[in-house]
This record gives sequence, structure tokens and C-alpha cells, in this order.
Amino acid sequence: MLLSLHVKNFAIIDEVYVDFGPGMNILTGETGAGKSILLGSVNAALGGKVSKEMLGRNADYALAELIFDGEDEAVRELLESHEIPVEENLIISRRIADNGRSISRVNGEVVNTGFLKELSERLLEVYGQRENQTLLDTKNQLRLVDRFAKEKTGPLLSEIRTAYGAYRQTLREYEEAESHAESRTRELSLLRYEHEEIERANPKPGEDTELEERYRILSNRSRLLEAVGEADRLLCTDSDSAADLVGRTLRQMGRVLSYDTKLDDIYREIEQVEQQLRDIGAGLSDYADDLDSDAGELAETEERLNLLNRLKAKYGKTVEDIRGYDKDLVLKIDRLENFDRYLEELKGNVRKQEKKLADFCGRLGEVRREAAGKLEVKIHDALTDLNFPDVIFRIAIEDVPMTGDGTESAEFMISVNPGEPVRPLAKIASGGELSRISLAVKSVFAGKDEIETLILDEIDTGVSGRTAQKVAEKMAAIAKEHQILCITHLPQIAAFASKHFLIEKATDGTSTKTGVTPLNEEQTVKELARMLSGAQITDSVMANAKEMRALAKEKGSF
Repeated sequence: MLLSLHVKNFAIIDEVYVDFGPGMNILTGETGAGKSILLGSVNAALGGKVSKEMLGRNADYALAELIFDGEDEAVRELLESHEIPVEENLIISRRIADNGRSISRVNGEVVNTGFLKELSERLLEVYGQRENQTLLDTKNQLRLVDRFAKEKTGPLLSEIRTAYGAYRQTLREYEEAESHAESRTRELSLLRYEHEEIERANPKPGEDTELEERYRILSNRSRLLEAVGEADRLLCTDSDSAADLVGRTLRQMGRVLSYDTKLDDIYREIEQVEQQLRDIGAGLSDYADDLDSDAGELAETEERLNLLNRLKAKYGKTVEDIRGYDKDLVLKIDRLENFDRYLEELKGNVRKQEKKLADFCGRLGEVRREAAGKLEVKIHDALTDLNFPDVIFRIAIEDVPMTGDGTESAEFMISVNPGEPVRPLAKIASGGELSRISLAVKSVFAGKDEIETLILDEIDTGVSGRTAQKVAEKMAAIAKEHQILCITHLPQIAAFASKHFLIEKATDGTSTKTGVTPLNEEQTVKELARMLSGAQITDSVMANAKEMRALAKEKGSF
């Protein structure tokens, strides 16, 4: 529920604070007093477009701030998903500079317009002349049917949109494959060439790494042989090599072992060193023999590496990539070699997806037709309550080509006068009639809608007399389920106010400003009298206003 509105430097509004309540919040005042500007500031706070001209004169910024209660669970979940603090109240503010730039905040956090739009869809709905026109769109009429039975239509529509996406993807694959039939021979020849090239090379996993290591060794053979030979001489083969010196040491130690047994361990360690040196010498000799074993190996290794690098340049960065590419080639070759079978498989998949989609659409169609029958009865009854005594209302459900929204269209059909044919709503409704029809639809959905706050901007246009009273009573019924903010010129509607606000302009001769005054009971009756008679308020008019207010209280239960 919207708790309060703060507006500053907005058109002719200098600064106002308005505290709203549950039920019917009525805003009245003379034409041009600024009623629509006040509600326009609500739209501005929620990210709506604001022209530079709407900035207050001589002001360098405008501010619109809304405070909602923070009890709505869907709103709390949205805030948490965007890491915005969840507080007891929800505070939305927008500051608009004179250069057109603006900053919006929710509970102190800066947010973008996209988030504000998503948030506003959970907080309130606006009904006015422009919004009434959306009722004439047959797509919106179908959405109303779906919304009426959303517990059933919602899951089915989700399934249909998923199935439709899969169906369209499969259909595209089939159409593309069919269109490529002429280039099949050329493509098959290329694929076979690539596959044969890879198969001839037969690259092994990790082979390129091993070859690069072997190539590095072979290309540095002379340096390696020189180093190994020198090591062999120093350790084993020279007359004063390490092995020779260790041998002499052993002989010297052997001569004195019998004198002291403590030297036994040292002697054995020297023996181990001598053995290790012999082993190292043998290893160096074997390593040198291996390097000298095949003088042509370097050329072969280089040639193989070059081949693998050419394949990498064409088919992948690693040998594993090349082998994976080859597996795909085999599948593509098989597909093209068996192209007719492949096409038939795709065609079968299309039929399968289409049947699955058609089954979901069929079930949705049954739900929609049942819902349309029930909805048209409820809207008919609501229209009767709104002084359409002879109305005929129908919802025509027609079959249309299959889409992600099913296989039906819906069109609201109506006749408001005896003897008139039932025709599409878009072709017959006047402004006043459309306002009442829109209100009738809203009243039907009042108990179903989760959005608590409704803004009705002169929805009573073109309505008067007994019809106005019917409209007022219907709005009062909706107000039992929702908070309503309503701009009206009709005393019959204003009489049902739970809270009444008077919008007035004041001028000091140089500037004009709009103010908002909450009315007490006595002031409310006086405002009703003004709306009934205009400038001159007589005793009989006041009596009439008091009676109208008393009857409204009795029927409105506020």
C-alpha cells in the first residue's frame, strides 16, 4: 500500500506531502488545479519519462518520493535478489536535475530504470484514458482470459513457450538441412579429405609434447655428447678421475682396517661411492650410445612435428582438439552419406515436437474456452451493475496458427443497447462506455489481483447521473480489496472517500502554486456540495451533499 507521497519543484507544485490510507483516496479540485500533475509525479518516481518543462520554475531540480509499506512478499524477494536492503517500509525516490539527468534510489540504493519498472509492476496499476485504450487490443483481451484462470493457464503457457522454442529450433535445423541438399556433394568431398588427412597422420594423445622434447635433445646432440664425454672422463676414464681417486682411497683404507674396526663403516661408504661412480659411468656411456644410434632421427622428428603443427593450424590447438574435430567429421560424413535418413530423422523430430506442442496447446485451449465462458458471465454481471441494463457481452475464442502463446485469439464482443448487433469492443465503445467497461473488468479481477494499489485517473470521464452512482458503488466494492487513488469530478464517487484531498491553486500575483489539503468530514461534505452545484452552495445543496455522504458511508462500509 502507498503510505505517502512527497513532491518538490514539480511543475506548479512547490512542495507537498500527502499521506494516503487504505480504501478510497479521492483527489478533487477545479480543472487545472494540478490533480493529474500530482499523480504524474508518482509515475515519475517510478521511472516514467519527465519533460524538462515539468521542472518547477527557477528550480534546478525536482524530487518525487514514495513510501510504501514493506509487507508484500513478492516485493521483498525482488529487493533481496538485487541486494537492496529490506526495511519496514519501501522508500522510492527520484531526483531530476535541470539538465534532464536523474538519480533513482530504493531504500537508499541507486537503481536503474529497468529495475524501477519491474518493481512498479508489483506495487501499483494505473487506469486512465490511455490505459483504457489497451483494453481494446485483442492481445490484452487474451491475456485477461489467461489471467482469470492463471492457476491453470500459467503452468501450461510456461510449458508451451518451452516446447515452442524446441519446436522452432528443430524446424530451423530441418529447413537448413533441406536447403543445403544441393551443396551436399561438395561438402562431403571436403569433409572426406579432412578426415583422410587426419587419419593418415594418426596423431596420438601427447605425441606432440614428446616429439618436441625429443627434437630439443636431438638438435643439441653435439653439445650433449661433448658434455657427457667430459663428465665420463672426469668421473671414470682419466688416470686421475674421481673413480681412480676413490679406488686409491679404498686401497689405502684397506691396509689399516685391521687396526681399528671403527673404520669399517667408512670403508663401506667409500665402496658405495666407487660403485655409484661405476654406475654413473655406465649410464653416461649408454646415453652417448643412444644419441649416436640413428643419425637420421632428427630429420624424421622434425618432419613429424611439422606435420602435427600443420594439423593444429587447421583443426585445433592440441592433438586432442584434432582428434575431437575428426570425430565430428565422422558424424558429419555419416550424416551426409545417409542424408535422406538424416532428413527423415529431422522431419520426425519436427513432427514429434509439433505433436508435443499441439498437445499442450490443446489443453490450454480447453482451459481458455472454459475460463472465457465464466469470465464473460462475470463481466456481464459487472456491466449490468454499472448501468448497462441491456448489455450483451461475449468473449469470442478463435483458432489461430500455433505460436508460443497457444493456438487461440480472444476478442471481447459487446452490444450496449437493445437491437444493436454484438460487435468487437474496439468498434463501438465511446470514452465513457470504455471507462465503465474497464472498471467492470477491474472489479472482476479485484479479488484475484495481488497488486494492492490502483490509480484511477479520471476513469469516470463521460459518466453522469444514475450511471455515476453505479460506477461509484463499483469502485467502493473494489476499494474493499485494494487501495485506490482516484481523481474524479463526480460527487457520487467522491462521496465514497475514505480519505479526501482537495487540490487547489494559489497565486500571489507573480507565481502560481498547487497545494494539497486533507479534508475532515465537514470539509468533505462542503467539497461535495461544491461539486454538486458549482460556485453557489445553498442549504438544499448542503443537505443533498450530507445525504449523499451518509448513503455512501452506509454502502461503502468505511
